[in-house]
Amino acid sequence: MSTPVLKLVAQRIAMGVLLLLAVSVLIFIGTQILPGDVAQSILGQSATPQALENLRRDMGLNDPAYIRYFRWLGGVLTGNLGTALSSGQDIATSLKDRLWNTLFLASAAAVVSVPLAIGLGLLAVRYRNGPVDKIISGLGLASTSLPEFFTGYLLIYFVAVQLQWFPSVSTVYEGMPFGERLSAIALPVTVLTLVVLAHMMRMTRAAILNVMQSAYIETAELKGLTPFQIITRHAFPNAIAPIVNVVMLNLAFLIVGVVVVEVIFVYPGMGQYLVDHVAKRDVPVVQACGLVFAAVYISLNIVADIVAIVSNPRLRHPK
Repeated sequence: MSTPVLKLVAQRIAMGVLLLLAVSVLIFIGTQILPGDVAQSILGQSATPQALENLRRDMGLNDPAYIRYFRWLGGVLTGNLGTALSSGQDIATSLKDRLWNTLFLASAAAVVSVPLAIGLGLLAVRYRNGPVDKIISGLGLASTSLPEFFTGYLLIYFVAVQLQWFPSVSTVYEGMPFGERLSAIALPVTVLTLVVLAHMMRMTRAAILNVMQSAYIETAELKGLTPFQIITRHAFPNAIAPIVNVVMLNLAFLIVGVVVVEVIFVYPGMGQYLVDHVAKRDVPVVQACGLVFAAVYISLNIVADIVAIVSNPRLRHPK
């Protein structure tokens, strides 16, 4: 790669690191201003003032906020996310399996939604302004207009309860056969696919239509190529950068935005883990989950920026 490309890539990575640091500050501040007393929530209402004071001192809650932040950040940088207050378990160990489950769910949704969205986008361009284009756009708008919880409960009632095709509770465990695991996550994958499908499809359509106005597309038409050949061989490759960008953004949403879906289907992922410990006011777990979600989201955005930079021929081949 050329020097301008390497410079831009380095800038994006540096900006991502700074942004993650800023997010860590916001996460810490947000958890510190939550109502209630951590020591009180651990010991209960019957705890004596002396017991509460001893626990606050042992947990370092009497230290200034900036000292507690740097102590927490130092632990994160060394791989120590702390211990859950409600269970006493190591957070990093608990998050490992939960994060894998969330990544598996998001990956399954991406495998379904990304090819489907690009295919529908190509089909909409091929028959633009016709009945097929309008039907695809209408169905996409309808799917993205429905809230995730509403779509989830509809699928549970009709598909799981009435038709009994798939389970209503997405229970997965270590060593579970791959086929059974896919069956268990079929409904949450469907919900996530419907959430991101329309956006990716419409952006694919818009990016390709923008390229279709180029002069070389007219040259391809004069050569006698079919509309499908023009779209797939000439328009789509030159529209790949904005398409990859929007795909990466939606992949980030699939990972970070699974909280509602995991709660609805009782899926043992990071979203369910986060909600459970927010209710218990388990501050270290909330901080760790928030930071992991932020790191994944920022990383995927950096990847999208890098792909857009590398795919730009003016940067790859400067004069």
